[in-house]
Amino acid sequence: MEKEKGMGGWLNGSEICRAEADSPFSEFQHKQVILTPRGEGFWDATTCHNPLIKKVEGQYLLFFMGNANGKTNTKRIGLATSKSLDGEWARPEQPLLLPGKEGAWDDHCTTNPAFVKGNDGKYWLFYKSWNTHEYETQKGPIRGNRKYGLAKADSPMGPYTKVSQNPVIDFSSLPNNVQLEDAFVWKQNGKYNMVSRDMGFFNQEYGLHMTTKDGLKWTKPEIAYLEMKHYITEPDPPKHLKRFGRLERPMLLMSKDGKKPQFLFGATQGGAFETSTTFVFEIIN
Repeated sequence: MEKEKGMGGWLNGSEICRAEADSPFSEFQHKQVILTPRGEGFWDATTCHNPLIKKVEGQYLLFFMGNANGKTNTKRIGLATSKSLDGEWARPEQPLLLPGKEGAWDDHCTTNPAFVKGNDGKYWLFYKSWNTHEYETQKGPIRGNRKYGLAKADSPMGPYTKVSQNPVIDFSSLPNNVQLEDAFVWKQNGKYNMVSRDMGFFNQEYGLHMTTKDGLKWTKPEIAYLEMKHYITEPDPPKHLKRFGRLERPMLLMSKDGKKPQFLFGATQGGAFETSTTFVFEIIN
């Protein structure tokens, strides 16, 4: 996103780009812009954000979020595909997953896609959403309660069917409007793991780790990673970067055999352009 848009550019002006490096330890170089907002009349008119890329059966699947009005209530998950990373991307004319009916816990949007092949032979798509009425009427620094739902399909391309009218991860029974976002899911040692950004279970800066066997019942969150100052030293942030010091959008690069997380990627406020920048952490234990 352009610096001139400020941090709000993620919602009304993001583009999805590709950068490459010789290894996770090397500097990444920009290669191309893959998806840009398409303008009035399209479901992804004003932003393209939340990229998650997977390779399934020789095809690259790029899950992402687009919106139509520069606001949260039109955020929808879409799926672009390509046979090659530097090739032409087939862009979806319709979203992959829609919100629930009015009054449902997920009637506001669908966003933050997390994708994995399930042990039932189906493809699982986890998504974040919240309720519009709560979002519009609640008071406090964070309005609404972000929860996660699960939809399944026989093909990665869909159609996806929600497994329940209820969320599969819901912290709303806890005090202080505890919630989570930015989930990434992977399979390891016969279980499914999730790393996500904490929104109040411990604090607003940590990452959370949970596991499940069926995608429905999850363990109590543990700490996945700490605040940025635990790992790096940076100068004091500019006044306009109010969320400085927390790692968002955590994603993992697995070992070559796919069995073990090897690197943690994430984004945090700051960097040369005073917007956000990517960090890569090697996982040593």
